[in-house]
Amino acid sequence: MTMALENVLAKAGLRVDATEFLTLIEDAARRLSPLAPNPAEFFPSDTRAALTDVGLDLSPYQEDEADFRARTVAAHAVFAESSLTANEVAKNLGVDRSRIRHKLSESRLTGWKDQSGWRLPSWQFTGSGVLPGLEVVLAAVPADQPALVVAAFMSTPQEDLVINERPATPRQWLLAGGDPEAVVALVEVLGTPF
Repeated sequence: MTMALENVLAKAGLRVDATEFLTLIEDAARRLSPLAPNPAEFFPSDTRAALTDVGLDLSPYQEDEADFRARTVAAHAVFAESSLTANEVAKNLGVDRSRIRHKLSESRLTGWKDQSGWRLPSWQFTGSGVLPGLEVVLAAVPADQPALVVAAFMSTPQEDLVINERPATPRQWLLAGGDPEAVVALVEVLGTPF
């Protein structure tokens, strides 16, 4: 199992050994809420009816179904592994570590603290610095949105951001010199029900 996992991690370009990756998986799984056996119980009858009308499946969880939380746990583990430490970012940017903490406190960079200190998602950096327009975009991110949601948004093609007649990710848009305000218009509504 360990050798197979190490091969998968290497093919994915993740710089982590199998044991450390499994620890990341365990940590992410521990943070998840227990599986809700009957999601319909969380909603009043009128809300249940409205959700069902628009196609949401609120039927009880069946024992033979795959646990939908597994994909989230795996994504969180990969996200954590691909993030950078404050020291790594400081070294890459050629600044003191205190500057990184200062930028984090002002929301000019985004990250989270874990047992080993600050972790900063790699999507916000380029080979030579910080993603162009990052500060403008981060200022518009709703405060209740977790780092994993923001990372998913920044790496998902958006129909409103087009480069060479194809939808681009917000990260690609900004790297290509696109107007950060176009990304702001999209990121401001993260987590907003439609």
